[in-house]
Amino acid sequence: GLEPDQIDYINAHGTSTPENDKMEAMSCTAVFGARMASLPISSNKSMVGHTLTAAGAVEAVVSLLTITNGRIPPTINYREPDPNIPLDVVPNQARDASVRRVISNSFGFGGQNTCLVFGDAVAAQAGRGCASDCGQRLQLRQGDAVAAFL
Repeated sequence: GLEPDQIDYINAHGTSTPENDKMEAMSCTAVFGARMASLPISSNKSMVGHTLTAAGAVEAVVSLLTITNGRIPPTINYREPDPNIPLDVVPNQARDASVRRVISNSFGFGGQNTCLVFGDAVAAQAGRGCASDCGQRLQLRQGDAVAAFL
C-alpha cells in the first residue's frame, strides 16, 4: 500500500459549494494531517464546470495529464480564501512540479463516491511488492502514466 506522504497532488471533486468543499477538505485533512497546508489540491471544475456524469472521467484524464506533463492545474477565478479551509489550492496559475502520484476524488449525488490513486510507471513498479493476499489490481495505461487501484 501507499503512505500519505507518497501522494504529490490531489485533484479534488471541488464543486465550489461551501458545505461540500468543507467536507472534502476535512476528509483530506483526516488522511494527510498538517501536510494538507502544503499538499497541492485543485479542482478542474473551476475551468470546465461540473460535467455531471462525465466528471469522474474528466478528473481522471486531468490527473493522468498532471503526471505526464508535470504541471498541476490551477483553481482559476480564486479570489477570496475561505479561512475555514486553509489549503494550497494552486490559485489562478498552473504550477510545474514533479508529480508521481495523484489522488482524484469524484463524488456523486446520493453518496456514490470514488477516490482513485494514479501513479507514473516508476511509482507503479515500486508498488508491486505486495503479498499474495493484497487483492486484485487493475491498471490502465496512458502514455507512461499508470492508473492503479485495488
